[in-house]
Amino acid sequence: MNPAGARLVRLLTAVELTIACVAMAMIFVLILFQAVQRYLPLPQVVWTGELSQFALIWLTFAAAGVLVTRNGHIALQLVDNLPSPGAVRVVQTLALALVAVIAALFTWACWELVYSAGFLTSPALGLPMSWVYAVVLVGLVSTTVRAAVGAVQVARFGVPAAEDSADGSAQGSPESAAGSAESAGGSAESEAPR
Repeated sequence: MNPAGARLVRLLTAVELTIACVAMAMIFVLILFQAVQRYLPLPQVVWTGELSQFALIWLTFAAAGVLVTRNGHIALQLVDNLPSPGAVRVVQTLALALVAVIAALFTWACWELVYSAGFLTSPALGLPMSWVYAVVLVGLVSTTVRAAVGAVQVARFGVPAAEDSADGSAQGSPESAAGSAESAGGSAESEAPR
């Protein structure tokens, strides 16, 4: 990917994660406030529950595209451990293509919802429902594009290598095991019984 494209992807990822983090903070603060107002003589604020529900929706869909890119969704990885890299490549390509198609269908349905729900408002806040659905639409578009790009990349270049751990070494690999044995006091041969 060219540097401008990589910068754009990083910027969009940062925006999506910022929306998700703000939504998570909103959920925490609003639910905490709901719990506090039950036990203290504070005036009841009825819109906190509604806004926390909207924030949960926004969190879910804002982070969906980023999770597709980072392979962070819950998945059964039975096929990923097969010894045949070709089979893994085909299955992951098909899985990402299926995610892209389903997300595209959801995007189309959400667009219809945003377009047709402009006159509806939420009961407590009076927030136009098209605003609520707009964040969902952005998340679905992101998921569609990221899954489609991921499917093409896996089909063309194969399955990306597993991420290294935070210290820079791949955990569980034979190289890292040999390296840790040597750093712990010598090579494997020197620790054999004499």
